[in-house]
Amino acid sequence: MRLSRRRFTTATSLLLAAPFVVPGLAAAQTQATEIAEAARAFPRLHSVLVQRGGEVVLAKSYRGPGLDRPANIKSCSKSIVALLLGIAIDRGEIPGVHAPLSEIAPDLVPRDATPGAGSITVQDLVTMRAGLGATSGPEYGAWVASENWVAYALRRPMVGAPGGRMIYSTGSSHVLGAALAKAVGDSLLTQARHRLGDPLGIDIPAWTRDPQGYYLGGNQMALTPRAMLRLALLMRDGGRVDGTQVVSQDWVEASAQPRTVSPWSGLGYGYGWFLSDSGYRIARGYGGQVIAANPARDLAVAITSDPGEPARSQGYFGELMEFLDGPVLQA
Repeated sequence: MRLSRRRFTTATSLLLAAPFVVPGLAAAQTQATEIAEAARAFPRLHSVLVQRGGEVVLAKSYRGPGLDRPANIKSCSKSIVALLLGIAIDRGEIPGVHAPLSEIAPDLVPRDATPGAGSITVQDLVTMRAGLGATSGPEYGAWVASENWVAYALRRPMVGAPGGRMIYSTGSSHVLGAALAKAVGDSLLTQARHRLGDPLGIDIPAWTRDPQGYYLGGNQMALTPRAMLRLALLMRDGGRVDGTQVVSQDWVEASAQPRTVSPWSGLGYGYGWFLSDSGYRIARGYGGQVIAANPARDLAVAITSDPGEPARSQGYFGELMEFLDGPVLQA
C-alpha cells in the first residue's frame, strides 16, 4: 500500500513527536535513579560515583566539598600503600612479601624495639598481622603525640604471633610506608604521585608527615571522589587503567586473596584491601570513605562521607555495605 505524501508527512511527524527511548538507556537511567535515591537516605553521605563497564552510571554530590575537590580518605590510605608495595616488589626494589624489616630497612628498627620486631615481614605489615599491639582506636592519640612514630609502633608489645591474627593498626601501615621510602629511595608522596597519580591522571596532594619526615602511611591522604573512582577501576580491571598496566595483575589478584578476617566486620582482608563474599575489594576509611571494585559485576564505586563521625561495622559502614550489595550490585 502506497502512502500519500500527506499521510507520510503526518506519520513522520507523529514519530518525531513521540518520546524516543532506547531500552538499554532507559534501564540505565532507572538504575541510576534507584541508586541515587538509596544514597539520598544517608544523611552523612557526601558523594557517590558508580561506574559499570565504561559507563559512569551515577556521579552525584549530596553535600560536602563536591566531586572535584579533595576529601580526606582516612584509612583508605592503607590500601594505596599496599598498591605501592606491590609496585616496589614488581620493580625488584623489595625482594618479596617475605622480606623482613631487618633486611629492607634496618635503620628503622630501634635498639629497644620489641624482641622479634626486626623479623616482621612486609606481608605481616600489609595484612595487619604484625603481632604488635595496636596504635589505632584508643591508642592512636598517644602514638601520634610521640616523638618517633615508627619506633613507637615497633616498641609496642607483642600481643600475637607475627603472621597470626589480624590486629588492625595504623602504626603497622605507617611502618610499611617508611620501609617503602627507605627501600625505594623516594618518599611515599613521590611514589604515590609518580607511580599511581601520573598514570591514573589524578592529583595527590601532600599530607601529614611524622616528626622524622615520613609521610603517614595509613591515614590522612586526600583525593577527589573522581580520583577515588580511578583507583576503584584499577582494582576492578586487574591493575590496568586506559590500557596501561599500572600495578601487575598478579599483585592485584594476590591482594584479593583473603589472608585474615576482620574481627569487627567479618570481611576478609588481603594485601591492604577488605574482601566481601559478594566479590568486592574495598578500601575503607573512618567516617565512611569507600573505594570499592567488583570485577565479576564490572563495577567500580567511590563513596565519601562526613569524616568527623565513626562508621562502625554494625552501624553506618554496615549500612553502606547493604547499599553496595543492594542497589549498586543490582546495577
